[in-house]
Amino acid sequence: MSSSVTTPASGNEAGQTRPGSSPRRGNAVIAVIICWAMVVFDGYDLIVYGTVQNNLIESTGWGLNAASAGTIGSMAFIGMMVGAVFAGRLSDTWGRRKAIVLCTVIFSVATVLCAFAPNAAVFAALRLVAGLGLGGLVPSANAMAAELIPSKWRGSMATLMMSGVPIGGTAAALLGLWMVPSFGWPSMFLVAIIPLAVFVPLGLKYFPETLGSSAHEAGASPAASSAPSTAESTTPRSGFRGLFGSGFAFLSVLFAASTLFTLFAWYGLGTQLPKIMRDSGSDLGPALTFTIALNLGAVAGSIITAWAGDKFGTVKVSVVAAFLAGAALVALLVAPASNTAFVYAALVIAGVGTHGTQSLVIGAIASHYPSALRGTALGWALGVGRIGAVLAPQLSGLMLASKTVPPSMNFLLFGGAALISAVLLGVVAARDSRRRAAAVAAPATVA
Repeated sequence: MSSSVTTPASGNEAGQTRPGSSPRRGNAVIAVIICWAMVVFDGYDLIVYGTVQNNLIESTGWGLNAASAGTIGSMAFIGMMVGAVFAGRLSDTWGRRKAIVLCTVIFSVATVLCAFAPNAAVFAALRLVAGLGLGGLVPSANAMAAELIPSKWRGSMATLMMSGVPIGGTAAALLGLWMVPSFGWPSMFLVAIIPLAVFVPLGLKYFPETLGSSAHEAGASPAASSAPSTAESTTPRSGFRGLFGSGFAFLSVLFAASTLFTLFAWYGLGTQLPKIMRDSGSDLGPALTFTIALNLGAVAGSIITAWAGDKFGTVKVSVVAAFLAGAALVALLVAPASNTAFVYAALVIAGVGTHGTQSLVIGAIASHYPSALRGTALGWALGVGRIGAVLAPQLSGLMLASKTVPPSMNFLLFGGAALISAVLLGVVAARDSRRRAAAVAAPATVA
């Protein structure tokens, strides 16, 4: 059993907590809010490149085209892939607080420097470094938030935490409508000074020093929705050896694969939607409003799926969300270009489904794994998922650069990925159902 004694603190140690102890409730709430605010900038970074991509191609003189711009768009996601895997593991061993603060400093500084990049190569390198910080931030922040709240709210909290991503994306699209014409594309990257100047000091003050092995229920069994086996309900090894042992291997592969296809759809749309709509005949302003619709749908999806996940189960709802996203995107292939109401509606549903699916998957991971593995599991799934985020702008950029493929075919590419994710999550749901049935039939096997 873990202790609930709050350690006295003062000065720079005001937010620190001894391993095995819990922060005061007020400080815990503030810490979760700060984590959420930092996640907002993950969403901002997703959309900020899409808002300036056309400007980089048309006005920088860097010699970019749709294909090379897609390659640059992938650089941040390559960094995210690496950062997610290693920072998740780091947060389980080194501490959530240190991991979150370090990742925030890295992505904030690198993103601000993008505004001063003299050429495409330097800009791409800075996007890669920014991705390292962004990739590590999300699993570390979600792991900390999961440990600061009661376990019964863990799934919905993980989903609501991820609402920061589309809110940040919406902010980027709205600011792009005003800042790019008024101040030029570099101004969009200067906004990243905010997390460095505001949220890092607040994090240092309010974040408890938590470790994966010292959470509220170290070694606790996964939530009932997973119906764990005996192997899963005992304390597993930590790190990647534990992730692929103790009965977790198949689950780890399924969650990672579904995250790959979900992030392929979500990040592909977020990065390339303005370019797709521009190439389809829209001006920059309307093209960005389509992005706003996508992100508003994602915000709504965070709320809707949080409620539905608590009521019906995170994995079951994620299957439905992924299917709806895929169906909505594929439907755009047959939608008349003049029917803007249908396009907006389909993009809202796609936002609800793609981002809602990923939020639910993160919540499911937080519930299916014990605390000692939670950061590693989140980092592994999001790290592998970033492969999809890397490939999406690349493949989409090549399609947009081709003169023989209609821009609308990108919707088939992203919609197909969402449908594959629905199938993979259906396998997880079937697995959970079998384990629940086995637990009911033989309750003595669940320790």
